[in-house]
Amino acid sequence: MKTLLTAAVAAMTLFALPARAQEGAEDRPAWSLALHGGAGVIERGQLTPEQDAAYRAALEAALAVGARVLEDGGSSLDAVEAVIQVLEDDPLFNAGRGAVFTADGRIEHDAAIMDGPTLRAGAVAGLTRTRHPISAARAVMERSPHVFLIGAGAETFARSQGLEEVDPSYFFTERRWQGLVRQLERDGLPVPARPEGAPAPGAMAGVVPPLDEKKFGTVGVVALDREGRLAAGTSTGGMTGKRWGRVGDVPVIGAGTYASNAEGCAVSATGSGEYFIRATVARDICARKAAFETYPEIGVAELARRTEACERGAPPDAVCMVHLQLPGHMAAQAEIAEVGTLGGEGGVILMTRSGQVHYAMNTSGMYRGRVSATSPAEVAIYADE
Repeated sequence: MKTLLTAAVAAMTLFALPARAQEGAEDRPAWSLALHGGAGVIERGQLTPEQDAAYRAALEAALAVGARVLEDGGSSLDAVEAVIQVLEDDPLFNAGRGAVFTADGRIEHDAAIMDGPTLRAGAVAGLTRTRHPISAARAVMERSPHVFLIGAGAETFARSQGLEEVDPSYFFTERRWQGLVRQLERDGLPVPARPEGAPAPGAMAGVVPPLDEKKFGTVGVVALDREGRLAAGTSTGGMTGKRWGRVGDVPVIGAGTYASNAEGCAVSATGSGEYFIRATVARDICARKAAFETYPEIGVAELARRTEACERGAPPDAVCMVHLQLPGHMAAQAEIAEVGTLGGEGGVILMTRSGQVHYAMNTSGMYRGRVSATSPAEVAIYADE
């Protein structure tokens, strides 16, 4: 069985929650949630056992927060915001407190959130003091007539909404600073002065693993609540050494973030943002999924039977290939393949209206996890998990 499956997913890894293949509401768990913490070159042997364990524990802790929100009847938007806040406060991830530095030694945050039932959305870019950029994005969506605010104006709006502000030094981590120094030296650019208020070198030893990985840092969450409402959110510090006010795909609705109940789809992306913008990844996945919704060659009942057999580990191998024909899998696979043809790398998480979770990536790893009312929390890092 593994031989056929491995060959089919050699270019990217796809995974779905154990569920019946059809998208009917009768098969939907009461709630479902998935997250990612960035994709990139994350290979076995690169992380020490301690680092591997630290990332898995962080993903599990974030999933637990979202599970509590949804189990208690909270909305998908509430869960998305709460989980991303946890990830923004964790220096392991390139968002909030663990964000990377720009070429001039600043930290600038981007975030977006979208409500599937209404298609309302909010996004921010270039925040430097707002502790939780995802909350600023939600405030834009719910308390302003706009969708996308940037820079000083976005910061002023966030302040007017009573959102917590911190000194920029709060976001400083030695790991990200050293990453900037290495990047600027490679690019032949001057290294800026150490930020005012930053801890002395060595003062943060042990706070975060001192990795030098090629990872597209972003955190994202997709969720389905008890009312059947989908939502998606994404937050990031962007690229190490970014210049000229660069903004990636995260806050671009339809590129890095998208949710639509009508299409039964919520997506959060992580990767080389310029390519994800050009391919309009998140919105395209939803459109592709809709195009793959029908199975003229086999009936829904037969598809469900084959899926259940695969979940039980029943032979033959061909039975399990049905997983690669699910609309969500097909859509995510096709879109990430297109990103690859453009020269981009990264991954996505996708939630369907039935609570299925699909991952797709063309990198060697993506920090990720899932949990639902009927399935315990599971986390993964490497593409072959």
